[in-house]
Amino acid sequence: MPEIFINGQPVQAQDDETVLQAALRNGFYIPYFCWHKSLSIHGNCRICGVQPEGKNWVEIACNMPVSEGMRVLTDSDIVREHRKSTLQFITLNHPVDCGICDKAGECTLQDYHYEYNGERSISIEPKVTSTKYVELSSRIVLDNERCILCTRCVRFTREISGSNALGVKQRGDESLVRASEDGAFESDIYSDNVVDLCPVGALLSRSFLQKARVWYLKPTPSVCPGCSRGCSVDLWHRKDEWKLRALDAAQNSSIARVTPRDNPAVNGPWICNKGRDIAQVFERARAELPMLKGKPADLAAAIAAAKQLVAAAKKPAALISSWGSNEELAAFAAALGGRFATFVKADHAAAPGETVEDALLVRADKNPNTGAARALFGDASIGFAEGTDLVLVWGEGFSFAGLPRGAKLIFLNSYLQPENGHADVFVPVSVQTERSGHYTNFAGVVTAFEACFPKAAAVADAEALFAMIAPATGPRG
Repeated sequence: MPEIFINGQPVQAQDDETVLQAALRNGFYIPYFCWHKSLSIHGNCRICGVQPEGKNWVEIACNMPVSEGMRVLTDSDIVREHRKSTLQFITLNHPVDCGICDKAGECTLQDYHYEYNGERSISIEPKVTSTKYVELSSRIVLDNERCILCTRCVRFTREISGSNALGVKQRGDESLVRASEDGAFESDIYSDNVVDLCPVGALLSRSFLQKARVWYLKPTPSVCPGCSRGCSVDLWHRKDEWKLRALDAAQNSSIARVTPRDNPAVNGPWICNKGRDIAQVFERARAELPMLKGKPADLAAAIAAAKQLVAAAKKPAALISSWGSNEELAAFAAALGGRFATFVKADHAAAPGETVEDALLVRADKNPNTGAARALFGDASIGFAEGTDLVLVWGEGFSFAGLPRGAKLIFLNSYLQPENGHADVFVPVSVQTERSGHYTNFAGVVTAFEACFPKAAAVADAEALFAMIAPATGPRG
C-alpha cells in the first residue's frame, strides 16, 4: 500500500486507486462530475484537477494513479483558479433554469458554482441554444442545453445495463446525447438510473417532472418488495412542515419518487424501473373497513370473531404471505404457528411482459420475503387436508376457488378487492409504508424498512393482530 501526501498529510492509498479515490476515502473532498465509482473513467469534465506539489500545472485526479511518495495539493491557488475556469467553461452555454429545473436543490453544478466559483459569467456572447425536452423514451426526457457531456448516462447503458442505448453524436461544440434508433432505451429496464447519475438537470424523469421541489420532500429508507433481491431504496414524500392544505392533500401521504439507496451487499447504487414504480402497488385503493360476511364491522368485533373461529377450528390451515416482514412472520409463528397447518404462498408473480430474471438485479421470485417465510413455515406446496374447517389467508395471490368446500375463511388484506366481502371475517392490515420491519432477501441479507405514513384507525398491524386472535387455550393438541 503506497503512502502518498495530500496537502502535506500522509495517506495510505491502495495499489489500484487513483488520487481521487484515495482522497475521497481519506476525507479530502475533490469535486467531480463525470467520475462515478461504478463506471469507467473518462476524464471529461476536468473539474477534479489537483496540483502536483512543486509543479505549476494541474492534472485530473480521477485518472491519476497513486504512486509511492506522490505529493498533491487539492486547494492551492492554481487549483482554485483551475476550478473557476472550468466552471466558467461548463456554464458558458448552460441556461439559468434553476427556478424551474427539477434538479434544483440537488444539482452538483449549483453546489460547485457556489463553492468554487460564485461569479457571473465573463462571456458577453449570447448563449448557444440547443434542443429542449427531447423524449429519449416514454420515461425519460433530455434537455440538451443543460447537458455537460459527462457521459455517465452513456457509460451506464454500455457498462451496467448492457443496452448500449445512449451515445453522443455530432462530436464537437454541438455534441448531443441521443438514444439509439432501435428503441433499446425504451426497453432498458434500468433506464431511470441515468436520472440519478446525471449531475445536472439534463435527464429528467417524466413521472417526477415538475411534481415537487426536493426541499419539500424527505427520504425514508425502505426495501423494494418487487422481487426477492430486496433492493434498498429511499421513498421520497412530503415533509410535515411542507404539507399541502389548500391544494391536493392526498400528496401529503403519497410517494413522490423512489430512488436507490446505495447498498453494496444487495443492489449497489442501482434499482430497476419496477422499483421506481412501486408506489403504484402501495397506492392502490385501500381497504380500510373490517367486514363480517361482507357487512361492515368495527375492528374489535372483527378481531373477536376471528378469535372465535380460530378457537373453534379443529383442522385450521394458514396461507402465509411472502410479503410479511420478519417481525410479522415471527409473530405468526409464536402466536398461531403451532395451531395451523401452514403453507407459504406467492403474493405476486411476474406480470405479462415483465422481465422475469436477469444477471444484474431482477429475480424470478416477485416477493421480498419468501426465504424467511419458508425458513419458519416450510416449503410444502399448498394442499388442504381432509376436514380442513378454517383457512386464514394472509395477503394477495390466492384464488378463493382453491379453498376447501365448507371451510370458514379469515382474510387479511390491504387493498379493495371483491374477495374481501366473501370472507367470514375480513381484517384490513397495514402495508409496508405504514410500519417498520425487516426483509431477508434470497441471499440471506437482512435489510430494514421504515414507516412513511400513519395507518387508518380501523386498519390492523398484522404483527399485533396474530396474538389478538390466538385462543387463550394455546395450541391445539
